Amino acid sequence: MSATPRLSLPFLSAGQAQKEFTHNEALQTLDFIAAAAVEEGPRSDPPASPAVGSCYIVGLSPTGAWAGKSQFVAGYSGGGWRFIAPIEGMSAYVRTSGTWANYRSGAWEIGTLRGSSLVIDGEQVVGGRNAPISSPAGGTVIDSEARTAIDAILSALRDHGLIAV
Repeated sequence: MSATPRLSLPFLSAGQAQKEFTHNEALQTLDFIAAAAVEEGPRSDPPASPAVGSCYIVGLSPTGAWAGKSQFVAGYSGGGWRFIAPIEGMSAYVRTSGTWANYRSGAWEIGTLRGSSLVIDGEQVVGGRNAPISSPAGGTVIDSEARTAIDAILSALRDHGLIAV
């Protein structure tokens, strides 16, 4: 094996000439993906004047220097563009939006958080979605103002995805 299995970082080999080049290549790649941060959401064309050290998520229809690198992470170094193929579970902070990009099921998800619950100060405040709740109907005493208020509450809960539609 000549490289690491996940990120394809090159290994040094015994008797290898100029090992510093191989080592430096691996460090450049690690610099782009360890605590990864990209400048913005996916884009298909490289910026005209990228800063050294800037990273981007390559869009679905890349052009120019990014052609053929759809969904890769592109990092700009003193030697030009370097491309890192995404792997399942890779994450990067998106600077312009303050959200996270996560590579999942073969695509980048931007700003989507996944979990089974939200716990604040040790107390669960949001959990899995419950079954639908019907709007009020029937009864011997009908209070239209109460029904309007209850419908508004149910509508807000549905809009936020907290109860099923």
